[in-house]
Amino acid sequence: MENHELQKRIQLLEYHQKILLALINNPKQDFYRMIIEKGLSEQEVREFMQICDELSIKMEEQKAEGFVHFQPLFTEFLYLLSEKLDSKEIIQACSYQGIYLPLMLELKKYLYAD
Repeated sequence: MENHELQKRIQLLEYHQKILLALINNPKQDFYRMIIEKGLSEQEVREFMQICDELSIKMEEQKAEGFVHFQPLFTEFLYLLSEKLDSKEIIQACSYQGIYLPLMLELKKYLYAD
């Protein structure tokens, strides 16, 4: 195993260790638990958060313009979501933990839409 690969693995373990410490204090943090279960790196979590930031802004702009249906945002979310993440699981985990709650509550409406 190369030094670079070892360094990446150590960084991932250190990141997961920080998250585990947060979980000890509050075991109901499903999003944090999912980060560890899916083996997400800090960079992958940052990318997910960036997606949610951008979609939250779009949603608020669309609401201000009078939009009431957000299927296109849901479709964009699915398109941008990492392969490691399941849309249903991540939306439920974020909702439960209160992360990007307005966005997640809107997206949740389209999980079971035909």
